[in-house]
Amino acid sequence: MAIGKSEYNLGQDLIKVLLVDDDEDDYMITRDLLLDVEALEYDLDWISSYAEALDAIERNQHDIYLIDYRLGERDGMQLLNEALDGGCTAPIILLTGQGDREVDVEAMKAGAADYLVKGQIDHILLERSIRHSIERKALEREHAALEEQLLQAQKLESIGQLAGGIAHDFNNLMTPIIGYAQMGLTTLPEEYRERVYLEEILKAADRATNLIQQLLAFSRRQVVELQVIDLNSLLVNIDMMLQRLIGEDVELVILPSENLGAVKVDPTQIEQVVVNLAVNARDAMPEGGTLIVETSNIEFGEEELKNHPDMAAGPYVMFAVSDTGHGMSEEVKAHLFEPFYTTKEKGKGTGLGLSTCYGIIAQNKGYIWVYSEIGSGTTFKIYLPSSDVIPQGTERPSGAKSNELPRGSETVLLVEDEEQVRELAARVLRQQGYTVLQASNGVEALSIASRHADGEIDLLLTDVVMPLIGGRELSIKLRDIHPNVRVIYTSGYTDEAVIRHGMLKPGTDFVQKPYSLAGLTQKIRSVLDEPREVPATTS
Repeated sequence: MAIGKSEYNLGQDLIKVLLVDDDEDDYMITRDLLLDVEALEYDLDWISSYAEALDAIERNQHDIYLIDYRLGERDGMQLLNEALDGGCTAPIILLTGQGDREVDVEAMKAGAADYLVKGQIDHILLERSIRHSIERKALEREHAALEEQLLQAQKLESIGQLAGGIAHDFNNLMTPIIGYAQMGLTTLPEEYRERVYLEEILKAADRATNLIQQLLAFSRRQVVELQVIDLNSLLVNIDMMLQRLIGEDVELVILPSENLGAVKVDPTQIEQVVVNLAVNARDAMPEGGTLIVETSNIEFGEEELKNHPDMAAGPYVMFAVSDTGHGMSEEVKAHLFEPFYTTKEKGKGTGLGLSTCYGIIAQNKGYIWVYSEIGSGTTFKIYLPSSDVIPQGTERPSGAKSNELPRGSETVLLVEDEEQVRELAARVLRQQGYTVLQASNGVEALSIASRHADGEIDLLLTDVVMPLIGGRELSIKLRDIHPNVRVIYTSGYTDEAVIRHGMLKPGTDFVQKPYSLAGLTQKIRSVLDEPREVPATTS
């Protein structure tokens, strides 16, 4: 027997009570007592048999149950236990004709909300017991919901840490694969048919890299470039792209709010969230429908967020993506943001789209809520903290980078604990004219730097996370020996040493693995070519 949850609160007009008692006189007494209550109105139903009572509780139509201890051949304790075992969440008060301390204790241990002796009940005591029982049950439910939210958040955090670690290791594997394939293409003449094999390797590596980036987004370990933007402008800029994405059979409606607040986010990441949600919405409307994207300002107070303890009160900018699709069940919603969870057919989805959205929004200090019912579509609401800074627009550099590998003659101290990655970077840098000093960890790097104290080390290219000494600590110690050294960090994922909560520290230069040879060498050249700061002089 499955008994659903009863929804009730003390602010409603009528409290629905079911009395289970085989004595009609007792029913009339209880009825009269409830009629004397002035603070609340009660609707009392009466059932005299055990079987009918169990059936009524299963139908879940009452806010509270008053059960007599004596019910013919069976008793109220049995009914109490059977109802609770079946999943009844409405409070149950046990009634008895005479006080019995042992029965009292047994009832409370079994899960009764209260235990009342009939001859000692007046309308004040009965009303107080009903009120307190409903209030306590409501608090228990609220507490259980908050615990469930906490457990879900902890589970997602654990999965995120695992995903970030996997992505980090996988990036270290992908870096030499991409690098050596690119080196092969640069050395093989155009007429060699073997070039097609290397090109296919690079295509597969590119797809793998995209998957890794989605894992990094979920684990909140992507590098982000925060800008203060107007979300309305961003949505207008991607209007045409969204329409092409969702197809002609889905109507796209964009409803920008006037005087929308600014937000400090990574625009590229927010675009990715909108695209991922649009793709999900399209798939939920195979026969067509409507996709609505809207924005608004919202101010949350403490009371409004009591069921969301992770959110801080204050002003937010909301953007919502709604569809008229088939909706989602509670089971689907419970697993919605877990990576690789998908309801799509095999081969039609990776299960990373929504987990990517979750990670991106969390990384941008926002929150994502989901509203959905079977047959009634789905709405994703994203809340981002409002910024007081005036938006500077959403334009970003769009010029294509040159694939030429720039050359140099400086000395680079390369520190990388993954041998294949280290060897690849060293080979390409030497090929481009640099002098390369290699180290597999920070301790070895400091030893090399000490031996080259008389010679200039122009650049430190270091992994962030390494055994013994990490990249940040290494750069600090190295500047004691070579004060003018430039530093570039690289990693499969970013660490607190380089990035705090997904934001680059001012002045930090970073290359994300797996990097292209052009990307690495161009970054090195740009950092080395930056003008050095000249100390101010006083006359």
